Parts: sequence; C-alpha cells; structure tokens
Amino acid sequence: MTTTTAAPPIVTAHPDPAPPRFRWEPWLLAALLIGTAVAYIWGLGASGWANSFYSAAVQAGSVSWKAFFFGSSDAANSITVDKPPASLWMMALSVRAFGLSSWSILVPQALMGVATVALLWATVRRYFGAAAGLLAGLVLALTPVAVLMFRFNNPDALLVLLMVASVWALLRGVSDGQTRWLVLTGAFVGLGFLTKQLQVMLVVPPLALTYLLFGPPKLGRRVLQLFAALAAMVAAAGWWLLTVELWPADSRPWIGGSQDNSILELTLGYNGLGRLSGNERGSVTPGQGPGPGTEAAGMPPFVELPGGGPGGMWGSTGITRMFDLEQGGQIAWLIPAALILGVLGIVLCGRSARVDPRRAAFVLFGSWLVVTGLVFSFMAGIFHSYYTVAMAPQVGALVGAGAVLAWRRRADWWVRVVLAGTLAASAAWAWELLGRSSSFLPWLRWTVLVVGALAAVALLWPRLSGRVAAAAAVAGMLTGLAGPAAYAADTIGTPHGGALPTAGPSARGLPFDLGEYAGAGWMIVQDGKVMVGPPQTGAAPGTPGTGPAPGGPAGNPPGGRAGKRPGGPEQMSGGGPGGGLLNGSEPSADMTELLEQDADRYTWVAATVGSNSASGYQLATGDPVMPIGGFNGSDPSPTLAQFQRYVAEGRIHYFIGGGGMGPGDSGGSGAQISEWVAQTFAATTVDGATIYDLTAPRVQAGP
Repeated sequence: MTTTTAAPPIVTAHPDPAPPRFRWEPWLLAALLIGTAVAYIWGLGASGWANSFYSAAVQAGSVSWKAFFFGSSDAANSITVDKPPASLWMMALSVRAFGLSSWSILVPQALMGVATVALLWATVRRYFGAAAGLLAGLVLALTPVAVLMFRFNNPDALLVLLMVASVWALLRGVSDGQTRWLVLTGAFVGLGFLTKQLQVMLVVPPLALTYLLFGPPKLGRRVLQLFAALAAMVAAAGWWLLTVELWPADSRPWIGGSQDNSILELTLGYNGLGRLSGNERGSVTPGQGPGPGTEAAGMPPFVELPGGGPGGMWGSTGITRMFDLEQGGQIAWLIPAALILGVLGIVLCGRSARVDPRRAAFVLFGSWLVVTGLVFSFMAGIFHSYYTVAMAPQVGALVGAGAVLAWRRRADWWVRVVLAGTLAASAAWAWELLGRSSSFLPWLRWTVLVVGALAAVALLWPRLSGRVAAAAAVAGMLTGLAGPAAYAADTIGTPHGGALPTAGPSARGLPFDLGEYAGAGWMIVQDGKVMVGPPQTGAAPGTPGTGPAPGGPAGNPPGGRAGKRPGGPEQMSGGGPGGGLLNGSEPSADMTELLEQDADRYTWVAATVGSNSASGYQLATGDPVMPIGGFNGSDPSPTLAQFQRYVAEGRIHYFIGGGGMGPGDSGGSGAQISEWVAQTFAATTVDGATIYDLTAPRVQAGP
C-alpha cells in the first residue's frame, strides 16, 4: 500500500507552527552562510576604493558628523552625493571604528549580503520547509549580480536587504494579522527610501496587493493596517527628508543631483520619475550637447557605430531587456524557471483557504519580480545592469519554494511534465548565456545542456526509485546553478571599480574597432553606440588636447573590470591620474604630497570638476576636495561668484584640471570656473595633471 505525506496544515489568525527540523539542516545552513561570507569577503581589498564616488563620501562622514548626516562628498560639506545617505552611514561607522581602508568600507556590504541570504532562507523556510529555504538562499547567493553588488559599495546592498526584510515582515502579518508586522513592513520600506529613494517603491504594490488579498482580518481592518504601514513608511523616511528641506540652505551642503538645491526635486526628478521618462535634469544625455573640446577633436557627442542595435544611451527598452547582452549574464539565468515555478506553485496551492501563507508568498514574490522586471525593461532614463540585483531575491524564493513544492507533488503526471520542461528550458537558456562568453569555460555550456536534458527525461519517468530520483534532483539543481556559480567565481576573482561594474566574464565584444576613437577622454558604450567626450591631457581646462586618454581603448578600461572588452555598458571614462565622469582620480605620490602641504590652513585643499575626479585626491590625502558640479559636473554648485569668494577668502588652495568630464559639464558653473581659473592663475603640471595655485594669481603685464 502506498502512503503519502499530507501537506502541513494552514494556520490562520495565529503564528505558523514551526516547520519540522532535520538533523542535517543546521549543518547545511551553516555551510550556506559561511560559504556566502567567504565568497563575499574573499579578496575584497583587490577592488581598492571600488566606487570612489561613495568611498569619498564615506571618508567624509567618518570625520564629520554633519557630512555623515547629509551624505556629503567632502567633510567641508560643499555638496552631497546624489542619493540619501543610509547606505553611507553603515560604511562610515565601520571606518570610524576600524580606520579608512577598502576592507572597512566593503566588509559591511558583504555582511549585508550574508544577512540578506539568511533572511530569505528564514522567510522561505517558514512556509515551505528546510530544503526550499536552503535552495532559495543558495540561488540568491550565487546570482552573479548579487555577488558583485554585495562586494561593492553602491547603495544596492542595503536596499536589497531592506526590501527582503519588508517582505519577511509582511508575510508574518499575513500569518497572524497583527498590525505590528505591517508597521514594521512600512518602516523597512521607509529606510529603503533613505537608501535609494523611489527604487524601493517597486516592492510596495506587491506588498499592498498581497495583504489586501490574503491578510486574515476583515477587509476594512486590512485597509486600516495598510494605512498604518504607510504612516510608518512616511515616518521612517520623512524625518530625514523634512530635516534636510527645512535646514537653511546656506548652512548645509548643496543637494547633489538636483538643479535647485532641493531634496524633493532630487526625489521626483533625477532619482524619481525622470528615471522612467528619461527627462533627468543634469544627467549625462546626448541632448545636452558636446562636452568641452569635442568639436576641436573632430568628434560629435553621440556617434552611432556600425553593427550597433537600436536603443539610446542607456540601452534598448522592451520586454526582452532583462535577457539581452548586458543584463542576461547578470540576472537572467533562472528568471524563466522562477516565473514558471511561481505560477505552478499558485496552482498547486489549489483551493486552500484565502489566507494560505504559501499562496501569499508565491503571489508576493511573483508580483514583485514582474513589477521590477517590467519597470527596468521599459524605463527610458538612466539604467545600469547592476540595478538587476533587486530581482535576485524573488528569483531565489520562487525557484526554491516552487521546485520543492512541485517535487513533493511529482506523483502527478502534469507536475512532472512542468518540472521536466522547466529544467529543459533552464538548461537551454544557460547554454545560450554561456555561449555569449564563448572563451569562458567552453565545455561548461555543453555539459549543462547534456546533463539538463538527461535529468529532464528522467523526471518524466513515473516511478523513479529513491536513488534515481535523488540523482535527478541533484542533476537538475546543478544544471540550474552551474552557469551562475561559474560567473560568480569569475566575479569573486576579478577586482571591480568605477561607477558601472559588471559581473562575470565579458560577453561578445561589439562588432567594431574603438581604435579610431582613442583620442576621446571618456566614452560610454551601449547597444552599438558610443558617447565620446574631450581628451584628457594636461592642458588647461576647456582646452582640447591630443592623443589617447590614459587607460583608454589602447589599454585596459579604467572602470568596470581590468582587461574586460566592451561588450555591455562598459565605460572608458576618464582613466589615468585625473579620473573622470565614471572613475576616480589616481594621484601620484608627488601630487598627494603637494596637496598635503599646509592642508590645515584651508577648508578645501583643492577643487576640481566632478565628484569622481575629486574623490581620489580626497581619499589619498584625507582632506576635503571640492567636487565642482557633483557627479555629472552639471550641478550649479558652487556658482562662479561663490567660488571666487572662496578663493578671495583663502579657503581653497589648488584647482586641478583635466578631469575629463562628460557632456553634463558642457556649460554651467564648472565650465565658467575652469575658464576663470585658466585666465587668472598660472598653470603647472604635476605628473601629467594640470594644477593651479589659487593663492598665487597670474602676474599681469604692464601697459
């Protein structure tokens, strides 16, 4: 007689019963979390300052509490970064405790990654059991873009942790209907807003929909509880926003990324609706015209190269965007499987009670994945492939929960067919993705395809013995994880820096030679198009130079990853000692020594156009360096009159030229200040960088 194991009972209006614990579970959980920690921390120091734009702000916050509160780029509080400061707070506290180093900046990010994996495990395990939780955590831990961003210092690490925390709290509320869980959900979302503003709102519609559909109380009470969550969200984010908005503008830093010195403008514009529409004031866009010197260099600001596909500066939009050359290897390995298994999971929940927390989990993770994927696919504004880390938890949860629930129901023939089809599709898709990096482990793509096909056929057999079933399950798991694991290992072994890092090996290179554009001081390559800017030489600001930019196409791209060919949104933006739009400056020992002379006599030891250009000098000296114009060099901070007043008051020692900024600096205060400095002060060159002593005006010739 055949016996079947009954599904665990669904409990409503009070806490879920503890899932059964197995003797092997603590050991596998320890292996998962320790392995994740080792993978995320291993060799972190090789990435140096990683994104020096944020590292400089961390350094500033570690020596000035005012800079800490506002998220200022420099300790003298001239301008903030173009995000709220929550992610900087974690790293700045670490630097205060352990001193300034790449380890003290990056280890907190890695630990957030471990915490995210642990929290996803706990969430999925509560409703689907130990195996599902472990598989969900493993998928998340091995997703290439997650490995990248939990080893990097962008805000995305904290953002993803807080979004997963909000899902965990909401599902607890679905289990027992207690208002406290809704309040906690709103608080996590509000803290996410202080991390990366409106991006956290992508999880809000799925959260609200799930509780409206599956919350235990009556509908009226559920609505009131959601309003309580909204109030908590507003309180968690609003205290900082209100403080910044009410703080006298003349005694706080300029709000970086805004054109009107307003945190509300930054929220709704550059970091908000502008990301959807593409209308982002102050952003680097083709419509702003050529950068200084591009006309003389004979290069327009936007060039379509042969062989390129359709799309704008930030890539092609459309339903397939998450699967294209730039994003595919970062996140898309298991997206098809996640979508199929998510739908299958909802179906397998059948006619269970409305408040079934398992079905609620499938709906929440599934709708979160769909909403995020669609927004990323069709947003016309700034988009980078590393944003897709916000999809990794959903993929992990749906694959873990869906695969385990389906495995328990494999006695049904149609479930076996869906499982086999999902496995076959995953193997074929992995074969395609691995083929985009044909020189990277060429044997792996065929191994995945063959093993996946054999495992899929085995799953169709109605009466698998225990050992054969276990072998098929292991083969299926290896098929799904082999590609991401290989990309993750490559990511761990490769240092990453600059503003646009990418995970895994290079995809196929663009079908053209960039050698003819070697005179460009900065480039952004995307979809067969390239934005080009002024060459970076030691010439005076605004003066076109000649010859290739240091670190340009003739050598390794200075950003992204060393030695990586342009095959996606790779940047060749301002390499060498002066930095540029997307990469930090790398001052020599002589330049550092010069800047440190009499540093305590000045508010800023130097000023230069662009936050990335300023960042390296500041990190090398530990003293404030004014980043004129913020990240893009386009913010009107400071104005020419303000800068002239600072110079007259003796508050700035040097001006450093040659930052190689992009079209965002085509006009405005950055160009005006550069021109005034070149006309007023004599230039000298230190290791290829042009520098002006602002305490020594040029001697005027007599009549």
